[in-house]
Formats: sequence, structure tokens, C-alpha cells
Amino acid sequence: MTHFKLNLIKAALLTSGFGLSASPALAQETNAEAADNTEVIQVTGIRGSLIRAQAIKQESTSIVEVLSAEDIGKLPDTSVAESLARLPGLAGERRNGRTSGLSIRGFNENYVGTSLNGRELLGMGDNRGVEYDLYPTEIISNIVVSKTPEAGMTTQGIGGTVDLQTIKPLGKDRTITVNGNFEQNGKDSANPDFDNTGHRLSLNYVDSFADDTIGIALVLASMETPRQEEQFRAWGYADVNQGSDRRATDSATSSAGDLVLGGHDSFVRSALLERQSIAGVLQYAPTDDLMIQVDALYIDFEENDVRRGLEEGGAEWGTGAYNITNIEDGLVTAGYYDGFHSVIRNDARSQAADLTTIGINLEYQINDNWTAVLDYSTGKVDKTITDVESYSGIGRVGIDNRPVAARSWQQTSTGVVYSDHPTIAPLDYTDPDLIRLAGPQGWGGALAPVAEFQDTGNGFGPSSAQDGFVNQPSFEEELDSLRFQVNGLIEWSIFTGIEIGAVYSDRSKSKVNSGAFLTAPTWPSDGPIPEILGVADLSFLGINGVLAYDSLGLFNSGYYTATDAALLETSRQGDSYKVEEELLTVYAKLDINAEFNDMYLTGNLGIQVVDSEQTSSGFDSVIGTDLYVDFTPTSGGNSYTDVLPTLNLSLEFTESQYLRMALAKVLTRPRMDDMRPNNQVSFAFNDSNILNPTVGQGPFSGSAGNPNLTPIEANQFDLSYENYFSDDGFFAVSFFYKDLKNWHESGNTVTDFSDFYIPGYHDSTGDHDIDEDGVLDGPLPPQTFLGGVSYRQDGLQGFVRGWELQGSVPLTIIHDSLAGFGVVASATFLDGKFDDDTEIPGLSDEAYSLTAYYESNGFEVRISGTKRDQFLSETRGLSLSLTNATDAGGELWDAQVGYDFGESGIDGLEGLRVTLQGQNLTDEPTIQSNGADARQITQYQSYGRNFLLGVNYSF
Repeated sequence: MTHFKLNLIKAALLTSGFGLSASPALAQETNAEAADNTEVIQVTGIRGSLIRAQAIKQESTSIVEVLSAEDIGKLPDTSVAESLARLPGLAGERRNGRTSGLSIRGFNENYVGTSLNGRELLGMGDNRGVEYDLYPTEIISNIVVSKTPEAGMTTQGIGGTVDLQTIKPLGKDRTITVNGNFEQNGKDSANPDFDNTGHRLSLNYVDSFADDTIGIALVLASMETPRQEEQFRAWGYADVNQGSDRRATDSATSSAGDLVLGGHDSFVRSALLERQSIAGVLQYAPTDDLMIQVDALYIDFEENDVRRGLEEGGAEWGTGAYNITNIEDGLVTAGYYDGFHSVIRNDARSQAADLTTIGINLEYQINDNWTAVLDYSTGKVDKTITDVESYSGIGRVGIDNRPVAARSWQQTSTGVVYSDHPTIAPLDYTDPDLIRLAGPQGWGGALAPVAEFQDTGNGFGPSSAQDGFVNQPSFEEELDSLRFQVNGLIEWSIFTGIEIGAVYSDRSKSKVNSGAFLTAPTWPSDGPIPEILGVADLSFLGINGVLAYDSLGLFNSGYYTATDAALLETSRQGDSYKVEEELLTVYAKLDINAEFNDMYLTGNLGIQVVDSEQTSSGFDSVIGTDLYVDFTPTSGGNSYTDVLPTLNLSLEFTESQYLRMALAKVLTRPRMDDMRPNNQVSFAFNDSNILNPTVGQGPFSGSAGNPNLTPIEANQFDLSYENYFSDDGFFAVSFFYKDLKNWHESGNTVTDFSDFYIPGYHDSTGDHDIDEDGVLDGPLPPQTFLGGVSYRQDGLQGFVRGWELQGSVPLTIIHDSLAGFGVVASATFLDGKFDDDTEIPGLSDEAYSLTAYYESNGFEVRISGTKRDQFLSETRGLSLSLTNATDAGGELWDAQVGYDFGESGIDGLEGLRVTLQGQNLTDEPTIQSNGADARQITQYQSYGRNFLLGVNYSF
């Protein structure tokens, strides 16, 4: 048995500021060799990034993917998420025009562990998942995606683990780097109070002093990035035969099962994301045996957007007064209608969040063979969303003789496009003399208990009193962690090192789901819009536009009368909760390092034992006899222990060719929103439900969380062949299989809701025939009090398996004349499902990535594309809750050209680099559909191209 040495390039990279952290023993062994080869690690730009990433990947004993910064403060892309989405086995997900979500091997970010310098990192989303685009690229040195875990890796996920690594400044020369970008979206703003330009600025400072015993790295970053969007969103598709007063079709014959668009709410969106970030790393080595490192990150994030457009009923769900002019394969594709009062929507959302995380690490070299590490970290996230809906239109509901909407429609690949009705003149929603700030529809039924909105005697009751709504959920999350470990060199057969450690973490997350009904002060009358900003352009729908005004400003100024929704809706307290977790993880890992017949075997064997204690508190809520919500505190919890063995083996059977194999049991802790203990009773105020005697289709229902949920688990097997044929070239083929255990699924039970029945309030709302001879003038009670209660439960099983092919090829291997050209490509093929045939959230059957580049004499050109198939995603539904949706996937192409003046020979410009980037060059839309029929588009979003002109200067 012998120990083999790293080659000089890899050794230099692994001990550099850009490289993966090396242990003190490794650093001592390699620094002497690396010192004389520092020119190797001065390679910057695209090729330098690929070389560093490849070196880390090659020397890892696990199966990993790696991204490395091209230079200080410069990842290959403007977003962490965009860069990660190009790696094999990974796929990005756009949300509101930004690549924000991430899937690893078919599992979205809620099932992926994320850490910063090895410590678990809190996200700024609603759940455990991290929104990767919110973390500044300027702080990143490397990103390592571990697809197979090691025992010492305590931040885990079913999909894998993403570790964001910052620079280590100790021993580095002083460097100051300034980055600046001007950004412009290719779409002009359709809203008068937003534009399509933004900027990004950052300052990076790295220095060492006091005889290289102190190192400092500091990053200041500021960003304002715009987004423009055109969105069609369908209410859904209705059966054309369910209406009794539908007009005869013009030229098409409908049959049972034919579907027609039931309505839509479509808009133009403008947004501005603002982020301020401060990151710092301090390293102090007072002696040769002690290293102290403190790192901190603060992010202040705010995104403001407006969504202006129309919400309109269509056939069946909005009006029975419609004509069909064309049907194709069971879907109505053209027709015209009238009889609906359009709602002009001027909605606005403000999302504000801040994250603070601080870590302190002490590493002490006990002797030549043993090292001890003590690490403490604390993090906190606060997030509030204020989402205002504001309704206006042609008069308040209840006013007589209001003109109604009349349109023709055509189903297209982008949703629906409208045009004029064949016989009725269109209404002008941009006319300030016509449009009133009042709800055109009677959506205020939930306000019935509120005394000030009782019937005025003129027909204006509570249902006419809703002119808007505000959802205002707030989240608070904290995480404290303490880690102690010892590492030692041993000689036990093939085992050459040992690591033993324990990690204690205390985490909590709370949500307060606030909301309010909004009523204009002119109720029960209506009035003009107080201050008009201009017109929002809806030409993409075939409609000229709607009046634009500042609804968020009206709400913040106190213009509206706000009625607390928690008094009237069980879903408010029913979705307010706090989840707390205490985890104690003890682990041991043996390092493997041996030589057999000129083949080198490395790896590790380990076990991790996780003792978990979780508690949740919240509220049970129901409508009380006074018609207001009654709620009572409730709580629950669970405790259990998980044992997670791991084995990683890497065999270098010939020079720079590896066969890697891994076995592991991995887990993802339950989603926070699933762990709430809350129970709530809901009632559908709809005669079709109230008068339906069928169990499951009546008006009563309930929902519950489950504080007893245990982690999702998987047993996984990985096999990979990797061939590193040059310092900047390799190819690899990988296979993996994950046997999923204990996934969380929806459960449902039937319950008798008789105890919650309130006569009058829960009765039908109109006159109903009771027999062929008479009519009952009054409401009827529900025809069934049995209803379903939904909840989450353990126990679902399934699998995911897949192949990953990847390569990085410098084209000089073909001919010397192609020096500077290269290609990086990957393809991922996945297959998986649950035993009940439901989809894995985030799994695309196929995903591809391609980057072609040229880099020579200071010139840089890069073209990159990613493509993924459809997958199961989430979107925001009622009260901003997350609901499942099918995303059609998409293909994104970006390009970048640049010049590094360091190659120009011009004095004073040696540190200057200029770049021009184009993102989403093909203007790829995001499409969601009903799944079974791709023509039934439920959401179509178009964002436009994005361009950035950047300057990077180091001195």
C-alpha cells in the first residue's frame, strides 16, 4: 500500500483561493510543490474556470459537479441558478422571468441540501428550498454539487447537496476588483410607472498582511434588475354541455365532453428586483497550529412588481351567452360571447426579505497526525409579501344598466387572443370617464357578518363591498448550528484517515398568513380612480389596454377600508404556524487510500446517525355561530432516529481514468408547510355544492397538516466512468438509481361536518323547485354533511433512475489551428415515478446543456443553451398558497462576447475586461397546461430578451 501524490496543477489549484478547501496536512504536503508552479493557477477566463473545476472534480472521492469563478467576483453567468442549470443532472426553472429554482436528478430545490462553506444555508422562499438567484455571484469562488454524500456531510437532500464556497484570502496578494453592468430588457415596459433598465455593481477586496497571518476578503454588491412579462392565465376549461342556456353554435356541433375556456385573468407585468449584499471572510493564523476563520453574509432583497390586466369570465363559468364557431378534437378553439362584467385588475406585489448568516471556525493542529475543528454558525431570514388586488370596471355590482363585455376569441398556442364581437361594440377600458374604482362582480360574500356592510336597502349588501384584497404573509426562520470534529491519520489496512464528529442544530420557521378585504370609501356608491398613471398595454391579448394606477400606494396610504380576513376566513389561522426542529447528528468516516497493481483506490466508508425532535404549533379554525372565525391553539410533534450509511469508492485504473461507485442512504426532511398541526373547516358557498348529495361533492371540506411526518428517504446507487485526457478536457458517463421510501402523499378521509352547520349561513342562496307542483321561496340546507378532509401522510414509495453524459473538449485535440475553441456539453435522461403513478416534482425526462466557446489573445466568445422537457412545478394559487402545475419546460439560449485588455499590451488597462451578454435570445416562453392536453394552456408567460454590458477591472 502506498500513498500517491496529486499532480502539480491539481495541488496548486486545491490550495489556491479558487480551489476546494484542503486539509492542513494536504496543504503542508503540496504547498512546497505548488509554490514553484504558481503560474498555473493564474489562468483566468473561461479556460481557467474549466481547469479549476475539473481539478476539483477529478480529485474528489465522491461523484460531484463543480463550477469555478472565471476571475474574482465573476461566475460564468449573472446568476448562481443560471450557472448551476448548465451542469449535468441539473436543470433550472424560471419563475417570473428569472431562473430561480433548481432540480438535481429530477428533484426540485425543496429536496436539495444547500450550504455555504459547508454550513446549511437558509433560503428566502416559503419552504426549505433555496432560491439560488438571490445569492450574489460576486461572493462565489467555487460551487460543488455533491451527488453522492459522505458521512461528514450533514446538509443533505434526496437530489444532492449544493455547497457555495467563498474565497479564502490568507496568503493572497492584494486585489481590488470592481464590476459594473448596465442591464436592459428587450421588451418595452407595458406599464407606465416602470422601465426596462437596471444595473449591477460590486466591489471585491482581497488582502493578506501581518506576515500572512491575517487574510481579509470583502464583497459589496448592489443590483437592480428589471423584468417585463406578458401573461395569459386561464381559469380552466369547462364542459360545454353543463350550461342550460347556451346559444346554438354558429357552425360547429358540440358533444358530451367537449371543453371550452371558462375564463381568464391575464396581464402585463413589470418588476424591479433590488438586492444589496455584504460578504466578508477573515482568516487569522496566530500560530502554525491554529487557524481561525470568520465569515458573514448579509442580503437585503426586495422585489416590487405590478400586474395590470383583465379578469373575465367566459363560456359556462362567466356567461351562458356564447356561440361556438369552431371545435377541434374536443376543444372549442373559436367563438364569441357577451354578458359578463369585466374586472380591471391593478395588482401590485412587494416582496421584502433579509438574510444574515455568520460562521466562526477554529481549526487546531493537535500534532502531525490529528486535527480538531470547532464550528459555530447562526442564520436568520425575515420575509414579508404584500400582494394587493385592486378591482375597477364599469360601475359597482348592483348598479342597473351597466354595459357588459362582448368579445370574440381564438384559442392559440399562446393561450387566447381576443377581437371584437361580430355585432356588439367593444368597451373602452382606457376611458377615465367610464371606469370606476369599485368591484364589478359580487365577490364580497365572505363579508356577510360585518355589520357596516349590511344591506343598505338599495340592494347593496356585503357581496358588493369587496373592491380588492391584500395577502400579506410573513415568514421568520432561524438556524443555529454547532459542530465539533476530529481528523486523524491512521494505518488500518486500506484505511488511512478517520473523521469523527457531532453536529447540533436548532431550527425554527414561522408563518403568519395575514390578509384583508379592501373596500373603497365610496361604497355603496362608486367613484373615479383617484390618480391615473396612464395606460397598461394589453395588445398581446388583442385588447388595447386598461387604466393604470398605484394600488399598493392606495393601500399603504390607508385609502381602503381594510377588514381583517382572519375574522372571516378559516384559511388565515389555518395556515399560520411555527415549526421547530432540533437535530443531533453523530458521524464517523474512514478514508480509503491504497494502491493495487498500479491502480489507485480512494474513497470513504462512513455512517451518520441523526436524532430528530420536531414540534409544531398553530391553530384549528372554523366558522363560529356568530359567523366569525373561531380558532384554538393546537400543537404536535414527533421524535425519531435515522441511520445513514455511505460508501464512496474511486478507482484510478489507469492514468487519469476513474471508475467511481457509491452506495448511500439519504434523506430530505419534511416540507415545513406540511408539518403544521393546523386543522380547518371550509365551506363552498355555491348552490351546485350545497344541493349536491354526493359525498365529496358537497359544500363541506377540511384540511390538516401533519406534525408527525418523518423524513423522505432513498437508498441510492451510483456508478460513473470519468476520463480526464487533458488539464481542460474530460468526458464521463454516469448511472444512478434511487429507491424512494416514505415520500409524503395526500391522504383523505370522510368526516361528518354536522357540528359545524349554521342554519341560514350554510344554506343555499336562491329559490329552488322542491317538486313538480310547488316552489320553496327560500334557501335549502346542504344535502349532505359528509365531506373529505385532506392531509399529508408518510408511506409513498417510488424510484428515479437516470443516465448522465458529459464532456469538456478543447478542440485543439482535433487540430492546432482550433486553439482557443472548446465545447462543454451534457445530456441527462431520467425515468421515475411514484407507486401511485404520480409525478416526481421537478423531474424532466430529458435535459441538455451546450456551451461552445472561443478564447484567445484576450477575446472571449461563448454561446450557451439549456433545454428540458416538461415537469411538475408549483405556482401561487389562492391566498398565495403553492399549488401543483405542469411546466412545459423550454429551451434557453444565451451568448457572451468580451475582451480582456490584459492581452492588449496597453499600459494601465491590464486589469480591464469588457463583456456584452444576451440572455434568453430566442425569447423562450414558459408554458403550463392541464397536462393531458397541451392545447389547454393554463398559463403562458413571455419575458423578452435581456442584455447586459459589463466592465470588470482588477488592480
